[in-house]
Amino acid sequence: MFRSWKLGTAFGIGIYLHWTFFLLLAWVTLDNLGRGQTGVAVYEIMMLSAVFGCVVLHELGHALMARHYGIATRDITLYPIGGVARLERLSERPIEEFWIALAGPAVNVVIAAVLVALVGLGAPSVTSEGFMKSVQQGEFLRPLLFTNVMLVLFNLLPAFPLDGGRVLRAILAHSLGRLRATTIAANIGMAMAALLVFVAITGIFPALQSPMLMLIAVFIYFAGQQELNAVRYQEANRWASPLEVRPVEDTSAVGNPPSERGFSGFTWDSRARLWIQWRNGHPINTISAD
Repeated sequence: MFRSWKLGTAFGIGIYLHWTFFLLLAWVTLDNLGRGQTGVAVYEIMMLSAVFGCVVLHELGHALMARHYGIATRDITLYPIGGVARLERLSERPIEEFWIALAGPAVNVVIAAVLVALVGLGAPSVTSEGFMKSVQQGEFLRPLLFTNVMLVLFNLLPAFPLDGGRVLRAILAHSLGRLRATTIAANIGMAMAALLVFVAITGIFPALQSPMLMLIAVFIYFAGQQELNAVRYQEANRWASPLEVRPVEDTSAVGNPPSERGFSGFTWDSRARLWIQWRNGHPINTISAD
């Protein structure tokens, strides 16, 4: 029941729609139909589709830049709060992460530039008068232009793991190292998430008061902490001391060593009726079968 549906493939990357996206569509539809605004419902659904089309292009920007650095993308999935491109791995080179993070917002900048050219500076503002009339007058493109500008500005906020937070980490990592840079960026992301929750609850900016803002804040907090923990784990393993190997003192009971160099595992010595445990080509234990 709880799964994603494949919409298609672009540049060899699968594009998926998460089931929760339909909750957003249902809310937009029922909210407008309940007020008898069928035309507005159609308009907003088409606008939503166009916006998430831009989100797909944004994520493809990340994916194709990652491919340039030899990093494959598993898939791209659309959620009600945005899209996620799942890379096979995260680059540990700051310069690569810098350009991969910027590639997404750069796509939205290009889209916005194209929309400016299509709409022109004299296009009328958005009204609720008839769906077809709005499209003919260019009022469908102007809010789409505004949305792309907002996508650029929002994604470049220094709130890890948003694109701006990744850019910040890449810059800090040059001098502070990956772990310290991730910690600082994640802490800023936590503060930004708290600020978004404050704005959503208090309504200090009425235009931003929305349940969606709360969901975005929760995503920023948990996704940032999850990646911070992953980096801590990687760094701990990187600097961990190697396992101590204590070879078997009486090697006469071991018999012939395995032919594979650096072998780790067990071999059976039929003459001595012993299991020999090997680690990196060294016998470390014997287990009698009697």
